Amino acid sequence: MKRSEQSTPFVTEAPRILESPEEVLSTLGADGKRRWIYPVSSPGRYFNWRRIVGYVLVVLYLALPVIHIGGKPAVMLDFVHREFALFGLTFYPTDTLLLLGFGVSMVLVVIIGTALLGRVWCGWACPQTVYLEFVFRPIERLIEGKEHVRSRRDAGPMNWDKAWRKGLKLSIYLLIALLLAHTFVAYFVGWQTLIDWMLDPPGEHFGFFGMMALTTGLILYDFGYFREQMCTIACPYARMQSVLLDPDSLIVSYDPGRGEPRAKRSRKTMEEEAAGVRPAQGDCIDCLACVRTCPTGIDIRNGLQMECIACTQCIDACDSIMDKIGKPRGLVRYTSEHALAGKESRLFRPRTILYTLLIGLVSTLFVVGLVLRSDYDINVGRVTGSPFTELPDGSIANRLRFRVRNQTGATTTMTITGLPKDQIEMRFVGVHPMPIQPGEMIRLEAWVVVQPDYFKTSTSRETTFDVSFSDGVTETVSFPLLGPSAHEPANN
Repeated sequence: MKRSEQSTPFVTEAPRILESPEEVLSTLGADGKRRWIYPVSSPGRYFNWRRIVGYVLVVLYLALPVIHIGGKPAVMLDFVHREFALFGLTFYPTDTLLLLGFGVSMVLVVIIGTALLGRVWCGWACPQTVYLEFVFRPIERLIEGKEHVRSRRDAGPMNWDKAWRKGLKLSIYLLIALLLAHTFVAYFVGWQTLIDWMLDPPGEHFGFFGMMALTTGLILYDFGYFREQMCTIACPYARMQSVLLDPDSLIVSYDPGRGEPRAKRSRKTMEEEAAGVRPAQGDCIDCLACVRTCPTGIDIRNGLQMECIACTQCIDACDSIMDKIGKPRGLVRYTSEHALAGKESRLFRPRTILYTLLIGLVSTLFVVGLVLRSDYDINVGRVTGSPFTELPDGSIANRLRFRVRNQTGATTTMTITGLPKDQIEMRFVGVHPMPIQPGEMIRLEAWVVVQPDYFKTSTSRETTFDVSFSDGVTETVSFPLLGPSAHEPANN
């Protein structure tokens, strides 16, 4: 760092507070131009916990495609082969209802989490917050210096000092974006396949190469430039909070009853207040520490706002100031609107009870469906063409197609038997018994041959088939065979 930077006291321009209704965002001017913000880091108890949670989530994101459970990645969304692997469970296209139940459960968890804990997802677990605050911004501070230094340098002309710092920062950002983008693609194809593709010319796997390049570009643009605008402009979750929150929801809020009237004070004025020489002011000394540290540039003292992501940085900043001036912590804290108004906050209220019941219902249906799911998905259909055929010996044949998916993790062999055996003859088109690999779906056609008297009472007769597997499992399926009536000749 240059000598001038070392000797410059930590003085930065006061954060700009919204002055008129036309200025709808603290990072956006009335003319629509971007106003860049430089949030100051505020280490504290919440910051330390958020950092631990954030790094755990980063490690999980990088590790889940690598860790294998039951021979498959812990999480892999293989759209090409229509197969989802989630923590040892494999879902196929026939499990659409199960996946729907899982998705609905996750949405309900987010809804009840917001109703109870406010925007805890945004501040503690959202990838936008986690990567920006604990990966990209620390690198930026390391290379470009503290916020007041960066602000002054950015406002000046381009020079060598500014160019090499920006270039180095963006180069490191690009490497991180490449890692995150490749990991993202690995969630869809697996790391081993991705590594094999990386060794091939890009044109051989152009679709996934383009997907990786696009993802890299979006990550670099987001964390290098767009930043807090993802939360304040693009993300729809903030606009949903007016529906999801209620006065009992936990939010990050300033306590105006304790903080007002706010005023800047010296040690002398505080001593005079304690001695009763002058009227006591509120605990807020209008230092703007809560505003300087806010990653979306808002003033938490203005009440609950759409741009607040509940990151708790203002809590840590204010607690630090309260410690310095000898006031109790909690001027800015986790609380609720009812608590601020002196009312009791309720944990159990109609919406939280309803959300809990819905989560319980959907989760129960999901678990029951998962437990009752068969190891083998079997479907029987009729091959296109004539519904039945009369063979030269007078017997009647129906051509059926058996579609079977092996939903276990082991190779098996399938055998199909028509019941009763003395009346049903199976003539297979292809290999039988047929081997089936784990996760594989096979189609096997067969002529099901019966004697004409099989249809002496009806032209359609429900017939049972035993589908047996080498692991000892036997599934029974039924399908109607068609034939001529006793008074009509068969079709040829």
